[in-house]
Amino acid sequence: MTAPTTPYTELGEALGTDFFSVRDQFTDEQWRRFADTRTFVDSEVLTDINDYWERAELPWHLFRRLPELGIVGEDIQGHGAAGMSPLALGLVHMELHRGDGSLGTFLGVHAGLAMKAIDLCGSDEQKRRWLPSMSTMERLGAFALTEPEHGSDSVALETTATRDGDHWILDGTKRWIGNGTVADLVIVWARDTASGEVLGFVVETPAEGYSATVIPGKVSLRALWQADITLDRVRVPDENRLARATTFADCAAVLATTRSTCAWMALGHATAGYDAALRYAQARNQFGTSLASFQIVQDRLVKMLADLTGMQLYCMQTARLAEAGKLSPTVAGLAKMHNTRTARSILSEARDLLGGNGILLEHHVVRHWADIEAIHTFEGTETIQSLIVGRDITGIGAFT
Repeated sequence: MTAPTTPYTELGEALGTDFFSVRDQFTDEQWRRFADTRTFVDSEVLTDINDYWERAELPWHLFRRLPELGIVGEDIQGHGAAGMSPLALGLVHMELHRGDGSLGTFLGVHAGLAMKAIDLCGSDEQKRRWLPSMSTMERLGAFALTEPEHGSDSVALETTATRDGDHWILDGTKRWIGNGTVADLVIVWARDTASGEVLGFVVETPAEGYSATVIPGKVSLRALWQADITLDRVRVPDENRLARATTFADCAAVLATTRSTCAWMALGHATAGYDAALRYAQARNQFGTSLASFQIVQDRLVKMLADLTGMQLYCMQTARLAEAGKLSPTVAGLAKMHNTRTARSILSEARDLLGGNGILLEHHVVRHWADIEAIHTFEGTETIQSLIVGRDITGIGAFT
């Protein structure tokens, strides 16, 4: 027998959601980045990604397209990096995540964390040494901060760095490291046993004493591999110590740049859910008429759209602030908290509106429904973002 095929072939493709005319604020360069990425997502990502997600395999052919699109390198200037404006950067991440969270997170780890760490914390020589080959993805990056016992309290990390002549000896374990098993350059954060300060190092793999294994059983971002990493007396030359990473605050500065990007990521997932739910409601017939003709369905769709446009405005304003050099970590954290929480709600509604079909990958929603859980957690959980903002508005720190 021939397996039935879905009649809802356009569920993953983009619809118009610009009810507040934010398009009018895009420059030609920003629109080009957005349009090119949207075309890539609709014509190449959506056709292939479900199979890779289900098998938990890396879609290398899609990863390799990213430098061809000219979107690797965030807002980094020079060295072949994309050099995007904050708004263009956000739009690109929104569109990639509208296609698939694994694909977008792969780029976020490689460029937003690893490349950004070198750009912010490396010397001019270190930037020249590593960034060009990372911009072309000839060499892939990872960012190793989180540890088995230190997630939200990563400032308490236990991985150590001990000076030994013109080398450093790294010992410790890291967990949840995206790209950790495939990266050529791993940014490792470790505590100097002499000064107690947190320093950054570039570990070039393969390296003796460095081992990484894929974390199994993951039900979010399945087409991206996160790793457990062991560092057993890994020798790193002093020239690979990031010159401007001398305290944990320098690591935190890298993370602060990615929080507003997480808000854009969440917007992409929510947009995918809304688009699919609206298309499905228009195409699906029950009780002799389309689902979209029922008052309660229209009410739910409109509420989803209202939340979605609110997320858009959060993102647009964070981009404006970033372009003006006024985006604070607190505002970025508030945007991340709001948008990931709202995206979870929109995707739950979308999954429910699709009924039984909502749990099938071919209808796309369930993949985004699962993937938003990772984005809601990484780069600081909702609770941590709340406490950061709470400290700002009350003047009282509720955590160390």
